[in-house]
Amino acid sequence: MDKVMSNKKIIALYVLPALLVIMAVVYIPIILTAYYGLNEWNGIGAMTFIGLDNYQALLTDGKFWDSAWHSLLLAVFSAASLIIYLAVAMVLASKIKGANLFRKIYLIPMLLSSVAIAQLWLRIYHPTNGIVNSFLESIGISNPPAWLAEPSLVLFALFIPILWQYAGFYILIYYAALKNIPASLVEAAKIDGATSMQIAFRIKLPLIMEVIKVTIVLAVVGSLKYFDLIFVMTDGGPNGSSEVMASYMYHTAFRAYDFGYGSAIGFFLLVICLIVTWVIRKLTASKETIQYS
Repeated sequence: MDKVMSNKKIIALYVLPALLVIMAVVYIPIILTAYYGLNEWNGIGAMTFIGLDNYQALLTDGKFWDSAWHSLLLAVFSAASLIIYLAVAMVLASKIKGANLFRKIYLIPMLLSSVAIAQLWLRIYHPTNGIVNSFLESIGISNPPAWLAEPSLVLFALFIPILWQYAGFYILIYYAALKNIPASLVEAAKIDGATSMQIAFRIKLPLIMEVIKVTIVLAVVGSLKYFDLIFVMTDGGPNGSSEVMASYMYHTAFRAYDFGYGSAIGFFLLVICLIVTWVIRKLTASKETIQYS
């Protein structure tokens, strides 16, 4: 086996199928998207090459930057929510009674499609029959807001189901990382007189820091390109108050039939995600790696 794996031709033969698939579904579409952004095109007729006009227009497009701001807010909330997910995972990993049941409950949103979750929360936020407004009326608030119709509230109302949707995913990642920590390290710390908080912050967190860095990238980049639940619940409304970059790209390309400008938005979104990923990795980089056995 070692002789086979040391043969560069054999290695290239093994790698080639996966490389061709990646080229076909990732890199070639990226190149085509960047090229389409250089053209004026309605998606059907002939393309007209206009150079960098679409990209230049993007830099002064107020609607795009409003959508970018909304995506950034979602990214910040998603990154901040990781603290809650980590705290829940630490509680579940501490051998509390019923931990297995709670893990399964937190995973339920992962089993539902985004459309199903959107329909559920549309009913929860319903202005007259929804659970939220019914509760507010029961405690004496006579005129509760229409959560998805108020420009000042809609974005934050959408954050809750989005964060709820991915709670189980991140809790499961943190739970698996925490359970991978040798119990002997925790027991030794307890014998030395360490409190639960000291164990959490000085032992557990440093040991799973690499996992935390990965989840930060996943949460931020995923939020910047988020689309489906917002599209179903509000379609970017009211009046663009919940428009994010991905939904603005969709509306431009498939409703305004401006595929050239829509492609420019899509490519610019890719560039933003790559830059943000690089910045996060630089900010969270550490020279020392904690290892345990």
